[in-house]
Amino acid sequence: MSELTNTIKQICDEKGLSLEAVVGTIESALAAAYRKDFGEKNQNIKVKFDIETAKSKVSDVKTVVEDMPEEEEGETTDNRQQTTGKESDKFEKAEGGKRKEEKEAGKKKEGKDEDGEEEEERKFNPRTEIEISDAKLKKKTAKIGDEIITKLEVPGEFGRMAAQTAKQVIIQRLREAERDMIFNEFKEKENEVISGVVQRREGRVVLVDLGKTVGILPSEEQIYSEQYKSGERIKVYVKEVKVGHKGPEIILSRISDEILKKVFYLEIPEISNGLVELKAVAREAGARSKVAVAAVSDNIDPIGSCVGQRGARIQTIIGELGGEKVDIIQHDEDPQKFIANALSPAKILNIDIKEKETQAIVMVAADQLSLAIGKGGQNVRLAARLTGWKIDIVENKDEKAEEGKDEKDNSEEEEKEGKDSKQENKKTKKQKSKDNEKNKDENSKDDKEDKLESKDDKKDKKESEKTKEKKEKKADKKADDKKKKSDSKK
Repeated sequence: MSELTNTIKQICDEKGLSLEAVVGTIESALAAAYRKDFGEKNQNIKVKFDIETAKSKVSDVKTVVEDMPEEEEGETTDNRQQTTGKESDKFEKAEGGKRKEEKEAGKKKEGKDEDGEEEEERKFNPRTEIEISDAKLKKKTAKIGDEIITKLEVPGEFGRMAAQTAKQVIIQRLREAERDMIFNEFKEKENEVISGVVQRREGRVVLVDLGKTVGILPSEEQIYSEQYKSGERIKVYVKEVKVGHKGPEIILSRISDEILKKVFYLEIPEISNGLVELKAVAREAGARSKVAVAAVSDNIDPIGSCVGQRGARIQTIIGELGGEKVDIIQHDEDPQKFIANALSPAKILNIDIKEKETQAIVMVAADQLSLAIGKGGQNVRLAARLTGWKIDIVENKDEKAEEGKDEKDNSEEEEKEGKDSKQENKKTKKQKSKDNEKNKDENSKDDKEDKLESKDDKKDKKESEKTKEKKEKKADKKADDKKKKSDSKK
């Protein structure tokens, strides 16, 4: 394997290009260099290059056409006519002239006009075409549409300007091939979700590194609550791929419903395996989302499989969406049940379905009205998008009337009870006054008796004290008498 072949394959690996594209670029560069130094007027130079031997074959290729008048000199394109400016610009202009001529030739090959006029006479281009009369001089079997290939002498070496032209053509063509490859690759990924790394901010636009190129995340496609930090890995939706002035432009989005679907497919194996179906998604990016799921078999709990053990799966999804709240709804073929589920956590009293108008009138209790509508109408708006029905929330009026009657009855009962209680209070007051008087009389009697008892007690105490004193005196006397007797005996 030659050094040139190794170099070409290295370029293919670095740029991600095919070998045919690189070889075609080299052939175009050699053709431009040959045209610069050795080409003649009205020559359509084509080069065939062999990467194994590093040799090339040069030829003049013309297409056989019928005899027709020649183009005016001012309309013909001569690649050697331009002598100023950069060599790369010369090549671009020459190639541009060639493309224009091919387009004009294609347009002139139309049938009759709508008015039935005959086909306009197409003029002859001597650089790329040869008349059949001249072609038969070179090849007797020539027919209209054939190619007459005239081999040209291959030069030993090219001049400095020709080499510079070839270099510029190779660089330009490689860039174009790389841009076409990137465009085709990401065009296939259009309307898909891919991963990228936040590169930097330019004003309100965020640039996301997608590997081979950089995508653009406009401000209107960003989530208002997210802060995109450099180096942060995010999932983005490829909204549009188009050709710009500097190559392919890849427009990304973070507010698409497809991102939510993709995250559910990645994080929940039951959905990716087909055991749980993702029926519908309604999303207000950065705020809230509703997802309708249904199980294929009765043995599987679709909501439980999406929530995960202790909410592990749903928390991962919420983290991937930047803290966006996600409501998981049980899908049902019955529209009434489906709408009731979609309006959760509000409790529904009744749903009136109008199938022709695809409208549903939902009746809720007074204390559930604000919950059913949601903050700024968010709950009912997401439910309508999820189910595909126009939903009108109505408060239950009958319940209100019943509540009014109950309140009146309660007020009347309270008034009656108040009157009765007043009368009872008066009676109780009178009885209390009488009881108090009786108690006072009884207390006065008791006080008198207590006083008398206290006097008697005092008397008894004095008498008892006197008797004690007498007993003590007698005892003392007896003791003295005993002592005297004992002394006298002694």
